[in-house]
Amino acid sequence: MDIPTELHTLFSAQIDERKASFVIEVPREEVDLGNIQRDEAYRVAILPGLGSEEGPDDSEVDSDRTFDNPGPPVEEGEQRTVEIEHLGDQGDGITRVERGFVVIVSDTSPGEEVTVEITHVQENVAFADVVDRPDQSE
Repeated sequence: MDIPTELHTLFSAQIDERKASFVIEVPREEVDLGNIQRDEAYRVAILPGLGSEEGPDDSEVDSDRTFDNPGPPVEEGEQRTVEIEHLGDQGDGITRVERGFVVIVSDTSPGEEVTVEITHVQENVAFADVVDRPDQSE
């Protein structure tokens, strides 16, 4: 399955019926912290999800891109070098990794490149601490 480079976000959602239409809700953090904006038009791709019988069989899916079990792309204890994109409402640094997954890093500034250790992972966000500041270690 080819994933376009223009992909702004990837998340799981349920399709709900409301009157004469169906609705997919976009998680608030995708607008608050992501690359999408309110009142803008976007293309949406619908992929088979958990419990779907019509999804591709395992031999057709790249194991790094399995959509039947998207889960967080980070694990507790994992270390990564990231660039802080901006500050969140609480003053913590915000960065994004695979699939636009948000990682919140305390004591950082926008534009700063740091090595972090993932300390806590939730379904749609992870938290990390700085373990190295390459610019300051010289």
